[in-house]
Amino acid sequence: MSVKHPVIAVTGSSGAGTTTVKRAFENIFRREKIKAAVIEGDSLHSLDRMAFRAAAAEAAKNGNNSFSHFGPEANHFDKIEEMFKQYGETGMCKRRYYVHSEPEAVEHNQHFGLTDLKPGVFTPWEDIEAGSDLLFYEGLHGMVKDEAKGVDVSKYVDLGIGVVPVVNLEWIQKIHRDKAERGYSAEATVDTIMRRMPDYIKYITPQFTHTDINFQRVATVDTSNPFIARDIPTPDESFVVIRFRNPKGVDFPYYLSMIPNSFMSRANTMVVPGGKMSHAMEIILSPIMHEMIEKKKK
Repeated sequence: MSVKHPVIAVTGSSGAGTTTVKRAFENIFRREKIKAAVIEGDSLHSLDRMAFRAAAAEAAKNGNNSFSHFGPEANHFDKIEEMFKQYGETGMCKRRYYVHSEPEAVEHNQHFGLTDLKPGVFTPWEDIEAGSDLLFYEGLHGMVKDEAKGVDVSKYVDLGIGVVPVVNLEWIQKIHRDKAERGYSAEATVDTIMRRMPDYIKYITPQFTHTDINFQRVATVDTSNPFIARDIPTPDESFVVIRFRNPKGVDFPYYLSMIPNSFMSRANTMVVPGGKMSHAMEIILSPIMHEMIEKKKK
């Protein structure tokens, strides 16, 4: 961990809602004039789209129906650890991008002076911009541990944020997102969920024990069968449970006064209306960011 070159990791599985937290941080960075070097979790996969499909097909042929983007076979856990460690020590590291779409392909081809980048591949590695105030990671494995390989990403993270809807809600969000953005059928997404489950349990869930703050959205409508849900519960149809791993020094009275209809459910846990999730994130995270930058300047 580093005072001079802090690392922030927002971690959550596919469909969990990490983008909402990313936007909250972007608003804070803009207001506080913080220059963040951004790392996208997808860029640390070890296989591009075609290579992953081939590896998954080969694994299935050999009787392994659990090959997934959540596990070590498809990710560079060691490179995430190395990246965070190097940044914490020097304020510099290398990064790359995963190309998701045609517009991104055009943008990255222009940036790198290339013509052959297309959706589903990685860009070349490059140095991050010099002079950043902190490193900001958003993706699947910001706090991951792989004991078999001696990898512990979490020990190089200064602030870990978990985004963890209750699992049925997470599945509903993923099913609807995959259909809207990728054209996948509900059946195809359910197959993906089933294939990922062993790695989800082993590599995703344990991360939330080590995060400093968790944001968990809980629906107040029936989500008992997520595979037939016609729509995603709205923010107003949910609450957000916010758990602080170490509540020492947390100004709960201030947070409660600033977030209407919020309350404490445990000594280290707040509950806020779902529609106030982004507001709560900014209220909670802004002073943490301010303190982090002040310590960096000393």
